[in-house]
Amino acid sequence: MDIATLIGIVVGLGAIGGSIFLAAAEAGASTAGFVSPASFAIVFGGMLASVSVAFPLSDVLKLGAAMGAVLKGGEIKLGSVVDEAVEAAEVGRKGAADLEKHVDAIKNFFFRDGVQMVVDGYSLDELTEILETRIEYREIREKTQASLFKSMGVMSPAWGMVGTLIGLVIMLSGFGGEGGADSLGPGMSAALITTFYGAVFANLFFLPMADKINVRISANTTVQSLMVEAARLIHQKKHPLIVREKLNSFIPPSEWKKEG
Repeated sequence: MDIATLIGIVVGLGAIGGSIFLAAAEAGASTAGFVSPASFAIVFGGMLASVSVAFPLSDVLKLGAAMGAVLKGGEIKLGSVVDEAVEAAEVGRKGAADLEKHVDAIKNFFFRDGVQMVVDGYSLDELTEILETRIEYREIREKTQASLFKSMGVMSPAWGMVGTLIGLVIMLSGFGGEGGADSLGPGMSAALITTFYGAVFANLFFLPMADKINVRISANTTVQSLMVEAARLIHQKKHPLIVREKLNSFIPPSEWKKEG
């Protein structure tokens, strides 16, 4: 579980809920008006309809998995990746047979594939091209997820406005009848709640999730670029000292280690 995401959602919902109860208490009003299944259906259903029009069905069906990935977290420590690369470099200098035995001990599948290419005799250019192509298309897939969440964040307030317009039409259609003036306040409240739902969905959930995915895309690209360079250095049979110093360029100085 990504703790920052969980804290942000809990704090956001707590701030909204607390503000509602405090404001209602000061005004002597009920908070029941903030619960509207019809408004929820308009905003959420309309937003799903819009993204289904905008994106392929295969991407929309992966929405749940994408949300799960945002909440799951799983940050990779770059320092441990450098340690693993240095260890593989030490083994690789002993010979291809030793490196082949070491491949299964490598935890990260991307780096494991790179080292396996070294064992299998791929040229340096072939290894680099294959791994960089994998990075490129992984970014494309993940950016599609980010675009999906961003579109949901843009469309939710728009559908909230649609719900508000529907509520206003219904409210005004009965305004001229008996007791019409008395229903103005409750009717306006019901009309505005869909805009409230749309703003909350957009600014607490969907837009931040899109930003979170973009941040992770950059982080994953940094990790995999480090692994590509590590595989290249192993292919060139560079000394572990050189491997560590070169790969330290990818990570914060606080995570640097020196060969002792």
